[in-house]
Amino acid sequence: MNKNPVMRESSWEELVTTALLGTDRRTTPVGTAGKDAPTALLDTAAVQTVRRRAGLRPASAAALLERATEDHRPALPSAARRRLAVLLADRPGAGSGGRRGTAPDLMELLPQWLAAANEHGYAAPPELLPALLDAARGRTDLRPQTLAFAGPRAIWLARLNPDWRFALRSTPGGGTAVPALGDSVEVERLWQEGLFAERVTLLAAMRAQDPSAARDLLGTTWSTERAEDRLMFLDSLRTGLSDADEPFLERALADRSRNVRATAAELLSALPGSALAARMAARAASCVSLDHTQTQPTVVVEAPHECDAGMERDGVVPKPPAGRGERSWWLGQLAEAAPLAIWSERLGARTPEEIVALPVADDWQGELHGAWCRAAVRQRDAAWSRALLGPPASPGAAGPGAVSLAERAKLLAALPAGERAEWVAGFISAHGLSEAFQLLGVCATPWAEPLGHAVVDALNIARDAGSYPWSFSGVMGLAERCLDPATAARLDGLTAIPDEPEDASPGAVGYWSEAFQRLVGTLRLRATMRAELTAP
Repeated sequence: MNKNPVMRESSWEELVTTALLGTDRRTTPVGTAGKDAPTALLDTAAVQTVRRRAGLRPASAAALLERATEDHRPALPSAARRRLAVLLADRPGAGSGGRRGTAPDLMELLPQWLAAANEHGYAAPPELLPALLDAARGRTDLRPQTLAFAGPRAIWLARLNPDWRFALRSTPGGGTAVPALGDSVEVERLWQEGLFAERVTLLAAMRAQDPSAARDLLGTTWSTERAEDRLMFLDSLRTGLSDADEPFLERALADRSRNVRATAAELLSALPGSALAARMAARAASCVSLDHTQTQPTVVVEAPHECDAGMERDGVVPKPPAGRGERSWWLGQLAEAAPLAIWSERLGARTPEEIVALPVADDWQGELHGAWCRAAVRQRDAAWSRALLGPPASPGAAGPGAVSLAERAKLLAALPAGERAEWVAGFISAHGLSEAFQLLGVCATPWAEPLGHAVVDALNIARDAGSYPWSFSGVMGLAERCLDPATAARLDGLTAIPDEPEDASPGAVGYWSEAFQRLVGTLRLRATMRAELTAP
């Protein structure tokens, strides 16, 4: 028998544990201590490695991997390929402290680059796919554009690396192809036998192409589905929602699940011609009237005194949240679900602007206008959104009906892109940038010229006032991504370091110069990126 201590039997796990803890804290499995212990440990590990390999039994070779599906889209131009490699090599947090310097933030430009590449229909370079998937793994906002750009090879790679499994979850069928929607046998088989994620994907795909067929398929198993699954399936009907969905949604109002009933009621209230919308209109109209006995016509509110079974069935939640009165809570839900068109007839054939301008008696204005705001957002009614927003120069954060900047941002989304940009530009000119961040986030990019000029002028005013630029870092970051690159030439004059005013914060002008240099550099880089994607 071999008595060599190095050859003594030791488990691989013991060797690994000793290596991790260190030979000064744990005796080696071969019993050697002192300065010779590390060498003895490595010798033992080497022998065990040979033993482990030699002890493997011969086996059949593993099957070769299936080839990835061919991607027939055109290849990127060479310059664009090199640019993508640079964008992917950038790592956040490379700077020191809060000072970003003048270099553009390349990772923040990656979403724009991917969107532009997808618009041109390019295929991703195979050698950059791992880095691209790694980037999307850490940033969920990158995933839709990344997976569109990566194409079928992303799914092939994701099946080989658990770190990229998000690609399987985010792709129709979880990486399994949805059957041809005309193949009724395969569609029925997947719907009856598929995993939940596969069924959701199938329903969403059908809903996008044939809403009626998707609704009919859902109806075949509706009564046997779990409540949480019914809720997810019902949510898919938002795509292509139409009056044809009303009978199905009306039946869902009697569902056992309160959440399912609430979602069905919400979807029906988005259909102004639905029976639920008519019922809500009748209830809401009975609570609001016009009093002509006052000096000027005044809106009078008589909120509901109870929440009856019919209201509950139609989605009215009877129990208010803490701090809310029952009657005002019920009134808000009724007015929110009623079609906005009823109010002109109910309140003297007035326009939305005229209705919003009417005084409301007994402090009911906030509740009523707030409900109209939610209704305008849900029904995407531009006329009412415009009236409730009011002029951009109106004092304070709230317009006639908006109770917060978040409400204003939602109302803005219902307006055409050009009008939206013009309104936000007016708001910035009147109120500055301190409250504009949420509003800028709903504006189409690149920003229209009036909006871009308003943002740049406001930043220049903030610089002249001696403020530190990081007070506006959020807006500056948006400007780097959303300003039209053609604006760069107009900004050159702002990159110089002017004389520091006596009342300015120490060093502020230097920081502003860096911020504007970074802004100009980023805009020019975006222009270069765009040109690279169109190069032959």
